[in-house]
Amino acid sequence: MSRFWNKKINSIEPYQAGEQPGPGQKVIKLNTNENPYPPSPKCAEILRSFDIDSLRLYPDTDSKAVCEAVAANEGVKPSNVFVGNGSDEVLALCWQTFWEKAINTDKKVLVPEISYSFYPVYSDFYDVSIRKVPLREGFAIDADDYCSCPNAGIAIANPNAPTSRVICQDDIRKILDANPDSVVLIDEAYAAFAEDYQSAAQLVPEYDNLVVVRTLSKAYGLAGLRLGYAIASEELIEGLKRARDSFNSYPADRLAQALAAAALRDRAYYEKTRNAVISTRKRLVAELTALGFTMPDSAANFIFAKPPAGMKAETLYKNLKEKGILIRYFNKPVINEYLRISIGTDAEMDEFIDAVKEELKDGQNS
Repeated sequence: MSRFWNKKINSIEPYQAGEQPGPGQKVIKLNTNENPYPPSPKCAEILRSFDIDSLRLYPDTDSKAVCEAVAANEGVKPSNVFVGNGSDEVLALCWQTFWEKAINTDKKVLVPEISYSFYPVYSDFYDVSIRKVPLREGFAIDADDYCSCPNAGIAIANPNAPTSRVICQDDIRKILDANPDSVVLIDEAYAAFAEDYQSAAQLVPEYDNLVVVRTLSKAYGLAGLRLGYAIASEELIEGLKRARDSFNSYPADRLAQALAAAALRDRAYYEKTRNAVISTRKRLVAELTALGFTMPDSAANFIFAKPPAGMKAETLYKNLKEKGILIRYFNKPVINEYLRISIGTDAEMDEFIDAVKEELKDGQNS
């Protein structure tokens, strides 16, 4: 609390990012869903050849090279792409552009009850009323729950975080058909790790009220770069640009744009690393299941696991942290018996499994 802060800043509960290790601290970091593999080698080529003198000039406002690379991958036009400083900024601009309180005063934005914990923060910060829609058994999102309730908009992470569950394209289409006058946001931060996933971006040519948000932090191994993008109709993209240019006309710097475009064009490396993560995830699920853990089917680069009977999630989280292994624990109702575990390299997961086995053994002997 501070007498110098305004009412909103004094009252708001900010988003809590995952713990970061201190300088020189060596840990196995499985708590923030980063890619365990480095970015495309094409990024290293960009760094070696980048014209440092160009940094004296402002970057391209619209990040045209990135938009063109996204458009080529997704089968849309560059004018259907909007680039921001990480998908979090893109999401925040969506909240301001489509759902700010002055525009929608009598209806609420629908979000899953358990989802990306930045959503309620955006809603508080931008004075957007939200309605948290309960999940079904096994943390499932039921499309029908979003089809019959009057609303100001809809935001769904798909796959959902932290639950790792995914809904299919037909369900997204059902939601869009039922809400032609609401902007429907599908946050696909983890979609690259869902096998046989049909992206909602394929529906953008059909639905002018759909916006799909992506990030380069996960599948492209560029969390430190801070670049994300939206795919939507030209009408929605223009709205996002108007919001951006009222806040920060240059959200992506010259170097970030060059690196992002190179990574997006290297599809072979993208497929190689995403498949490696998927393979390791399957092995981790099998190993933990054999140890008595339970978890919903994961379509992300993390799993959401409940420890076996007799071991509390919070205890395991704390004990692993003491051993230099960071995972994520949410001390919140409904999910406080679960742990979110990011997928690391095979070697990192081997160390994690060995440490879990030690904890289970110690627990049985105590």
